[in-house]
Amino acid sequence: MGFMDVLIAFPGILLALAVVAILGPGLYNVMIAVGISGIPRFARLVRGSTLSVREKEYIEAGRALGANDPRILIYHVVPNVIGPIIVFATLRVGVSILQAAGVSFLGLGAQPPLPDWGGMVSQGREYLRGSWWVGVFPGIAIMMTVFGFNLIGDGIRDALDSRVRIAGKGQDPK
Repeated sequence: MGFMDVLIAFPGILLALAVVAILGPGLYNVMIAVGISGIPRFARLVRGSTLSVREKEYIEAGRALGANDPRILIYHVVPNVIGPIIVFATLRVGVSILQAAGVSFLGLGAQPPLPDWGGMVSQGREYLRGSWWVGVFPGIAIMMTVFGFNLIGDGIRDALDSRVRIAGKGQDPK
């Protein structure tokens, strides 16, 4: 986790730029770079969730009944850790889109003739005075896509959170 803490110390876009600078420009290299910049956050989430679940009573009860570690991991830890990971992943998609667009805006993303929203915004900035729509519409597409993934993540979080479901029905969450 010490290495993950070092990676988290760098802003995600800066880490992605460094990886793309090492690997070279290209669509696949941007995907690798954005993936690498997101790994430390997922690792911390998984570790924190696992440490939290490890202290629950049902884990202790499973051990008392004689369950071995792989069984406890598969049947008790993973199902209780997967919810926050799914929610975080859907919220992280928006950040990944923004990072990829930022790297492409700087000219290190998908190379022409491949279309890319960041590249389209970069090319459109030259025409903002006369043909503003060339750069604005790809920017709006990025914004709407990120907003949509954030709404999906919020909806999944609400669906997986038992306190929201119970409180939403007007019942006491005890």
